[in-house]
Amino acid sequence: MFSPVQTNLFLCCFLIKLVNCKLFNVTNIMENKTGIINELLEKRFSPLAFDHKPVEEVKILKLFEAARWAPSSRNEQPWRFIYATGNDRAAFDNMLETLADGNRIWAQNVPLLILSIAAKNSSFNGKPNYYAMHDTGMSVGNLLVQATDMGLYVHQMGGFDKEMARKNLDIPDGYDPVAMIAVGYRGNAEDLPADLQKREKTERTRKELNDFVFKSRWKEGR
Repeated sequence: MFSPVQTNLFLCCFLIKLVNCKLFNVTNIMENKTGIINELLEKRFSPLAFDHKPVEEVKILKLFEAARWAPSSRNEQPWRFIYATGNDRAAFDNMLETLADGNRIWAQNVPLLILSIAAKNSSFNGKPNYYAMHDTGMSVGNLLVQATDMGLYVHQMGGFDKEMARKNLDIPDGYDPVAMIAVGYRGNAEDLPADLQKREKTERTRKELNDFVFKSRWKEGR
C-alpha cells in the first residue's frame, strides 16, 4: 500500500507526463463529448420542422422575462421585441411577409414569430450605442436557454426585409430590426420539402476551440 504522500507524488508525476504529452490538448478533450457543458446548451437546436401546436401564453411571457434579465452595457437594456402568434393570423402574416422566400416556406408553419430590435442610441447621452447589437443578442441568448428548458425550439433568421419589417410593424426611427425568431415545438422532418429534409437531418458541426480561442495573443492564419 502507498502512503498518502507517495500517492500524491505518483499522481503529480502522472499529470505532468500527461500535460506534456502531445495528445493532451483542448480539442482531444472536448471532441465528441457530452456532459461537458450545461445540458440545455447541448440540447439547443435550430430546426426547420415545427409542430402546429400553439405555444402557451405563460411560456411566451417566460421567454421575455428571461430576456429581460440579460446583462447590458450600463444597464441600457436596448432590446425590444414584437411578436405574433398563429392564432392572430393577420398579425402573423404581417411578420411572415418580411421573410426571405427560403425562410417563409418553413416558417409559415411555426406557431410564434418574434422580431428582436435594438435601440441605436444610448439613453444616457444620445450617442450611438455600439454595444446595442451585442446586448440584444445577449437577451436572445437568455430567451434561447429558457425556451430549451421549457421544451421549445428556436430558429433565428437574418433573412428578412428589414425595411419592410420597419414599415409593417411601425418601428420608429432610432431602432433597428435585428433578427426574426421562430419558436415552437419540434415537428416532423418528413413534412418538409425534400431539400429541407436534408438540411434538417444534417449533423450539427462547430469549429474547434483551437480555431477561435487564443491564449495571450492572436494566432496567424486564424
